[in-house]
Amino acid sequence: MKISKKISIVILFVIGFYAIFLLFSDVEKISNKLINFKIEFLPIILSLVPVAWILVYFRWHILLKNLDIRVSHKENFTIFLTCSMLGITPGKVGELLKSQFFKEKFGISRTKTVPLIFVEKLYDLTGAIIISFLGIWLFPEAGYIITVGLIILIFVFVMISSRKIFNKTLKLFVRFSITKKFVEPILESSEIMKNSMRGKIAFFSTILSVGYWFIISLAIYFIFLALGIDSLSFLTIIFTYVASLILGVLSFLPGGIGITEGSLVGLLSLQGIEVSTAVIIAILIRLFTLWYSVAIGLLLLKTSGILSLK
Repeated sequence: MKISKKISIVILFVIGFYAIFLLFSDVEKISNKLINFKIEFLPIILSLVPVAWILVYFRWHILLKNLDIRVSHKENFTIFLTCSMLGITPGKVGELLKSQFFKEKFGISRTKTVPLIFVEKLYDLTGAIIISFLGIWLFPEAGYIITVGLIILIFVFVMISSRKIFNKTLKLFVRFSITKKFVEPILESSEIMKNSMRGKIAFFSTILSVGYWFIISLAIYFIFLALGIDSLSFLTIIFTYVASLILGVLSFLPGGIGITEGSLVGLLSLQGIEVSTAVIIAILIRLFTLWYSVAIGLLLLKTSGILSLK
């Protein structure tokens, strides 16, 4: 099955999910919110999100450069952006395709690039936890979620620092055909992961990760303003959004679809936002942060000329 077909299946599922989501909400209130959406904020939102993508691209570039892997920015950015935006697809596609494209186009072994993709996810979690800690005292009920994310992060760092624990943990995933193809290269590349998470590399990668979350959260803040909602502070919005994403990640569903939206609605409701209003906020946030990027990824997949894997 081609990548585009797999994504189409996911999109159809999501459309159905959102339709059910809206069905059990107050459609009239949702319609009023959309009608009164302040369109002047739209260019700001649509501009901020790509800036965030550029920050994590430079993080990827730094990680590659640290391994002395040098690829032109045009090709590198095309592959990075397309594959990063296809993370909603299950199975053997999505972000892990970056390593396959690098192998086929540039002859770079997967043992070098697959570990970097997992390192990226660790930096994403690190940046999210750092920026969310700023708002814990504003919304302590969601602090448990961030704590779970922190525990996972600490466990992974301990695992990477110990070759024995690292190998034993990853060998559990070799049993599954979906993950075997990508876990085996990582078993041979623990040193790459260590070298990518120390010194200046770790410092700059963490700064870029925090910057990414800050800009995405700023875009989300403008979504609230566009809907005429100013009852929540910027820090509270950051904390709420990151907490819902962590729950989505822990669900192991592609893109955390369903869990992230539901968590957003629940967490916003706890802060005095009406359920119907929380529903439209959750859907708009996902449209601008997840589905906006998926649309760009699909466009590049069709037009770039360098991405033709099945």
